[in-house]
Amino acid sequence: MTTRPAGSHALQVLGFGDALELVAAHAASELGRAAVLSLSPLTDPDAVGEQIGRVSAMLSLHDRDAGWRAPDVPDAWEALRSVAAEGFVLSPAQLRLVFRLLEAGADAAQQLRDPDEAPALALLAARLYADEGMARRIDAAVDERGDVRDGASADLRRIRRELERANARIVKELERFARSLPDRVRVPDASVSVRDGRYVIAVRREGRGLVGGLVHDESASGGTLFVEPPIGVELMNRLRELERAEQREIRRILGELTDIVRPVRQALGESLEALTELDSLTARARYARAVGAATPTRIEEGGGRLRIVGGGHPSLFSDDGRPVPFDLELAADERTVVVSGPNTGGKTVLLKSIGLLAALHQAGVVPPVAEGTALPVFDGLFADIGDEQSIEASLSTFSGHLKNLREILERARPGSLVLIDELGSGTDPAEGATLAQAILETLTRRGATTVATTHLGTLKRLAGDEAGVVNASLQFDADQLRPTYQLVKGIPGRSFGLAIARRLGFPEDIVDRAEALLPEAERAAERLLAELEAALSAADAERREAEDLARRERASLVEVEERERTVAERERSAALEAAEQARTLLLEARAEVEAALVEARAAGGDAAGAAAARRRVEAAARRQAERMDDLRQGESAALASEDPLAEGDTVRLRATGALGTVRELRDGGAVVDIGGVRLRVRAADIDRAPPQSPQRRKGAGPSPPAASSVHAAPEVDLRGLRAEEVAARLHPALDAAVVADLRALRIIHGKGDGVLREVVRELLEADRRVRAVRAGVAGEGGTGVTVAELGS
Repeated sequence: MTTRPAGSHALQVLGFGDALELVAAHAASELGRAAVLSLSPLTDPDAVGEQIGRVSAMLSLHDRDAGWRAPDVPDAWEALRSVAAEGFVLSPAQLRLVFRLLEAGADAAQQLRDPDEAPALALLAARLYADEGMARRIDAAVDERGDVRDGASADLRRIRRELERANARIVKELERFARSLPDRVRVPDASVSVRDGRYVIAVRREGRGLVGGLVHDESASGGTLFVEPPIGVELMNRLRELERAEQREIRRILGELTDIVRPVRQALGESLEALTELDSLTARARYARAVGAATPTRIEEGGGRLRIVGGGHPSLFSDDGRPVPFDLELAADERTVVVSGPNTGGKTVLLKSIGLLAALHQAGVVPPVAEGTALPVFDGLFADIGDEQSIEASLSTFSGHLKNLREILERARPGSLVLIDELGSGTDPAEGATLAQAILETLTRRGATTVATTHLGTLKRLAGDEAGVVNASLQFDADQLRPTYQLVKGIPGRSFGLAIARRLGFPEDIVDRAEALLPEAERAAERLLAELEAALSAADAERREAEDLARRERASLVEVEERERTVAERERSAALEAAEQARTLLLEARAEVEAALVEARAAGGDAAGAAAARRRVEAAARRQAERMDDLRQGESAALASEDPLAEGDTVRLRATGALGTVRELRDGGAVVDIGGVRLRVRAADIDRAPPQSPQRRKGAGPSPPAASSVHAAPEVDLRGLRAEEVAARLHPALDAAVVADLRALRIIHGKGDGVLREVVRELLEADRRVRAVRAGVAGEGGTGVTVAELGS
């Protein structure tokens, strides 16, 4: 298989390079942009499928990972080519490029760490190279500006400190020397400066002999000389020695870093190629998203020879608008489409659109088409579009067209796509029509896929005479006399030449005479086409009305669903608010329990004191339940259960999650027994619960510490709770454990990300009843458990 060169005549007249520029604008790097611009149509179906598959994989990756970003691809090719030569030392700037390449490889590899999610990108991911140790060494030696850092080596740090001291000493000594000169020699307010890399002082010309040394510059007037005095020469020589030592140390450091890069230059080159390809694929994916493109199916899967759904010219997509989409489908026995219609109707744009969609697809770009498009892989692309006149070659417009048509006839094969604009024009209409008919018959019988535009009536009639030829037209608004750009297959288009002339104010008698001169067959054909167009317009209007009705129905359904979501959200918000209020009341109850315990301890901890404390706890629980009942009376009711409640049913309070039994139905509500405490609640405030399932559902709101719920247990399980739900479960467990005089409470929270463990520790450390807090040991659950030791 071969690849059509990107500079071929067909691609040039189609504007393929301009289309690639639109895609390349989405690249993140210059290398990625250049990679997009170098794309050209492939003719191997497997190669095309592989490229489109990679773009589809990148689209899927973007959909799954909103944080995906294109790799930062540095242009490190020169550095990698240079380092191949033994003895070559990379510059600091080149080493910084290598560092960025290593970073980009590691970053992209991290983002593509799961090959199962994007198998089409797995081969590219495998070529990425990352070496964290090498990257650290380079970064420690060379900064972002491409300068060698002071800390690159101990010797370099020492040398640079000595350089700083040497520079400061020179300036200090020269300033002292300048101050010692007599006033007739000194220049007022002059300071030490640098000329030709040497420190100098400014003196008057008449003091030259007194100062001595070397003159490096003079003022514009010549009255002031910039002199390096003898004392500065010796100091500068020492400075130069330090500067040479600095350069030697820098070269040594760069040489060491170059030596670690050289052995992996090939792997780095492959990584750079993979990163460039990833940027190119990212640009193509972003372009597809920008134009709303859908990935075409292979023609073998879609059936037929060509099916374009919702196609458009790439250059007509912008933030301000989109082109009118067109649909075109060729059946298995159709080879040639003859498109007719008036000038300015968009026929040339249609031809270029078809060619560009095919070329972009075969170049590995998802073209601007809609779902359902099926494109073949053409083995050749030929086009005769536009003015082919050439003064240099002494070719007329017609001769230029003939030259292109001759090449098409010589090279087009059954797998080729041929696009011809205004076939048969530019010469005598009769001769042009016969030549055009012969060309189309030849291409059709050869099996090439051909789309040709024309004004010639003879070619419009060819669809009825030659098998494999079908008419199509770009519709024109006969009332407004403007194009609609709607492609209709099966009906030839009218020219509207006389109608346009009349609308533009041509003399009526001339237009009437022209219409009379038309052959009767032509007038009859025009009348028939007008009737067909009217029928088609009516059918389109009915279709649009039906689509609008369906759209309104869908909108109504969406509105209903939105209202249902709003109601559900309000119910969730009310439940959360109730849970928060319940938590506040529970905290108040816990304070009462703690007060009861303090009172019990003050009584000496005897049995009577413990019994009194328990009575205090039970009384607090009853008060709490009453408060919770009052709270729920003012809330919005949720939907009541469709199955009516009956006495003896087990139910759960929605506000707290507490379980109870229905003892009596009264006034649209129920009297519920919860551990011996009877509460009157509304039916809307309770849920039916299985009698055999006393466990509160995970994540439910907190239960008040009713008498039956104050049963001490040596452990409490918090797994599955959110951080804000922990206190509501932990505090009642602590209350019960303290009342029962347990020595320790085991809190199970799991390992996870450690959030629950931290919340538990904070709550325990703030509770003065907890003597110590520790993590579980082996056999207790390890770090998935926290143990609270109770008592003083």
